[in-house]
Amino acid sequence: MDVRNCKKCGKLFQYSGEAICPACAKEMEQKFMSVKSYIYDNPTASVKQVAEENDVPIQQIKKWVRQERLSFSKDSGISIDCEKCGKPILTGRFCKECKATMSDSFSKMYEKKGSLNVKKDKKTDARMRFINNDD
Repeated sequence: MDVRNCKKCGKLFQYSGEAICPACAKEMEQKFMSVKSYIYDNPTASVKQVAEENDVPIQQIKKWVRQERLSFSKDSGISIDCEKCGKPILTGRFCKECKATMSDSFSKMYEKKGSLNVKKDKKTDARMRFINNDD
């Protein structure tokens, strides 16, 4: 059992992959819904304005945008930079072109790996074995 302190409130909780306790996670989800509806109602609001009106740090809003949970409209004038080329994007981590390039690279690596002729040793083949237990 992995027990940790919540990074937000400091309370002990059973760690399940997230650095904050369930109570703080629930509170963050409520703030996310608040931010989402605020952006929907005010599509031209700046990130600073959204953060101040909803009492959420700007870094948290950027994190939600990188996770593609939030997206700004083209009219908002808000954008973040692609992590690979620096081109302005509205949501996610990479622009469409960089995503396509990376996808092609991964596909080529997979094809290259799949085309290798690897000889299998018959002794290492996975076979079912039975233990004769005559007790």
